[in-house]
Amino acid sequence: MQKNADDPGAQAVPASAPCLASELDEHGRVGVDPVQARDVARWRKAERERLIALRMALPADERQRLSAAIARQLDEVLEGVERPVVSVYWPIRGEPDLRGWMVAAHARGVDLALPVVVAPATPLEFRRWQPGCRMEHGVWRIPQPADRVLVSPSVSIAPLVGYDPDCYRLGYGGGFFDRTLASLAPRPVIVGVGYEVLALRTIFPQPVDIPMDWILTGTGPAVPRRAPTDVR
Repeated sequence: MQKNADDPGAQAVPASAPCLASELDEHGRVGVDPVQARDVARWRKAERERLIALRMALPADERQRLSAAIARQLDEVLEGVERPVVSVYWPIRGEPDLRGWMVAAHARGVDLALPVVVAPATPLEFRRWQPGCRMEHGVWRIPQPADRVLVSPSVSIAPLVGYDPDCYRLGYGGGFFDRTLASLAPRPVIVGVGYEVLALRTIFPQPVDIPMDWILTGTGPAVPRRAPTDVR
């Protein structure tokens, strides 16, 4: 288990905007102008560092409590999915820990998989996981199934570095998740999981960003993505 940063005063604050963020369209998307893209990339890099530190500063017992609440919300979301094949993840750097949920879900007959980085700038592959299966260290020494039994998930769970009200996810910046989702047909139900303190006003979505169908934080109700015509 990783050591927590001791920062009891840490709290979520509204994120500052990149200098050209005022030029968003009606959907909150930034254009593909290279200067804008550069500004957004710099802003995201700074936000990742801030939010990861904030996430890791949460006390371990609080993360454990929220992880259990997220697991219950996940069960609610999956009630409407027939015979789901669920891609989960192995937690690092203070992410919600769903490993207990994975064991319980497998016992109920849910097929599970873990994502695996194959090569830079390529989609992830999903290897079947079950309790007790052989594991090996992959990229960043994240455990992954050693046997290459590939599956296609109908539900994909992604940990959040940050998120916004339109269910866009701020990830680690490698582009693996969005690249993978763009390659899958049919597209799985996408569930982002994180903590409420990671909320942002917007992540300034780029054309390559793919929104989540659900955001689960363990605080309040599960949040589905709004239809484009919805208004608050």
